[in-house]
Amino acid sequence: MGQPVRDYLLTLCVTAAVTYLLTGPVRKFAIAIGAMPAIRARDVHREPTPRLGGIAMFGGLCAGLIVADHLFNLKGVFELSNEPRALLSGAALIWLIGVLDDKFEIDALIKLGGQMIAAAVMVIQGLTILWLPIPGVGTVALTQWQGTLLTVALVVITINAVNFVDGLDGLAAGMVCIASAAFFLYAYRLWMGYGIEAAAPATLFAAILMGMCLGFLPHNMHPARIFMGDSGSMLIGLVLAAGAISITGQVDPDNLKIFFEGSERGATHAMFPVFIPLVLPLTIIAIPAADLILAIVRRTWNGQSPFAADRGHLHHRLLEVGHSHSRAVLIMYFWSALIAFGTVGYSVHSASTWIIFMIVGASAIGLILLLMPRFTPRAPHWANRFVPPRYRHRSVPVTVEDTQAARTAGLNGATAVGERQRFLSRQKVDSSL
Repeated sequence: MGQPVRDYLLTLCVTAAVTYLLTGPVRKFAIAIGAMPAIRARDVHREPTPRLGGIAMFGGLCAGLIVADHLFNLKGVFELSNEPRALLSGAALIWLIGVLDDKFEIDALIKLGGQMIAAAVMVIQGLTILWLPIPGVGTVALTQWQGTLLTVALVVITINAVNFVDGLDGLAAGMVCIASAAFFLYAYRLWMGYGIEAAAPATLFAAILMGMCLGFLPHNMHPARIFMGDSGSMLIGLVLAAGAISITGQVDPDNLKIFFEGSERGATHAMFPVFIPLVLPLTIIAIPAADLILAIVRRTWNGQSPFAADRGHLHHRLLEVGHSHSRAVLIMYFWSALIAFGTVGYSVHSASTWIIFMIVGASAIGLILLLMPRFTPRAPHWANRFVPPRYRHRSVPVTVEDTQAARTAGLNGATAVGERQRFLSRQKVDSSL
């Protein structure tokens, strides 16, 4: 195989384009069938907003796999491995469960059972953890039952972690996109840098996952016109888990030993990429997993069911301390980038390392600035025409329409369906602007 960078980029762009183009018709379909649940106590938006965005994301996933199957540098992934087919089977099942939940509100225990069945479907088709590299011990082979249980546990935890963090407009899609970008860099280096073709499926999964999230984000950014719902959050959680399983349990760490040369310290340094699969999947879902654990402890401590909904998630707390909706989302973005790219940067030691550390440094600076209460993010002058009015420089004249749009977004939260004139009548718009 050659250098498949352009093939990956094409796959990503096709996935993003199909997801973006399908989201508009899916939104109209969701409104037509009434897939707009009433506002709940824990919700941040103030108007019923259509769900079922996962339908468009699943369409993007299928399009990405079809395109990759016909590209010269990527079709070998389908010929040498059954993992893409296993992913598609599990994704189709979890997506169907999510669509039914978005429309009919399925019980939490039924959804949990469906997640376990979807993971088992992938295991049956070969996408499972076969061995684990343990620091200080080496490669530990797992029995069939151990591998199955560990795979199912990882899938269920990742799906629910992503589902739990899907509480603000654009939050889940953006965080998963950032995490999959970091995962792509690691998997691609493992494939191209070490010549391990078993890492190719995980690299493909990460590229397609980025395309799914990027294609959906323009419709989901605050104020969101459509939510991904459980059909989307569980889908991207499963794809994320599939990539982690493929890297962790399918790539034989012993294949890296041919690169060990020099002193013992050099060998230890070279061994670090072997152990990254144990750490990187955890850093990818570090914030969602922490939120998941804290939610279970909090609800159990209060005598509630671990599946009971509340407003105690991390993103809810950011809003409670005074951060705006967009600012809270950006803080979570920068935290995700700092953790994920920082872990990848620690495992990469080559001439291109500076690129990753530049991303880590920019994430740290952005996080610090956003946590400063007096700092207000503004777009560059050349981007004023492409961003919402609240992010424009004040030196640029603001029209009456822009003022009305900004106030409507602030009053109503997500813009979905329904009239807004009754809200605008409570405030007078300065016609002199």
